[in-house]
Amino acid sequence: MSEKRLRRRTPVRHKHVREVIRRLGESVGLDLDLTESFLEKAHFEGRDLILVDRVPLGMHVETGDGRSWFPTLRGVIAWQPERCWAAVDHGAIPFLMNGADCMGAGIHLADPSLQAGELVWIRDEEHGKPLAIGVALVSGDEMTEMTNGKAVSTLHWVGDDLWELET
Repeated sequence: MSEKRLRRRTPVRHKHVREVIRRLGESVGLDLDLTESFLEKAHFEGRDLILVDRVPLGMHVETGDGRSWFPTLRGVIAWQPERCWAAVDHGAIPFLMNGADCMGAGIHLADPSLQAGELVWIRDEEHGKPLAIGVALVSGDEMTEMTNGKAVSTLHWVGDDLWELET
């Protein structure tokens, strides 16, 4: 269990975070309805978070073109988006679990609409389970054709402090 804690955790009304929720859903092509949920804002390890029913489901991330809202891995599990993904083979999983950047050789499928600089969630090719979140260094089409080099710069993965966070 992580010794790190959430900071500045405050309950918020839906109307105060409506724009954040819209951008969060828009980032992965979902229409999120969180009007009946208990919402909180918090800060953890230099990132702002949105907690939905006490679970961190959204994070504010620095990307090449500014700051963007994107689901955490728990958010990906909860909402199951169909956009902004890349699928890796079994050989890449141990490296991703240690926080390594995702190499292009391990990516076999990717969302063709994915562009360089966008946030992406990485999933297991066989089971579809989310493994990590990062920033795409190349487009989705380029990822699938790569034989060497980095394709995704990893920001959050299964087993990191945010994943282990007890709320």
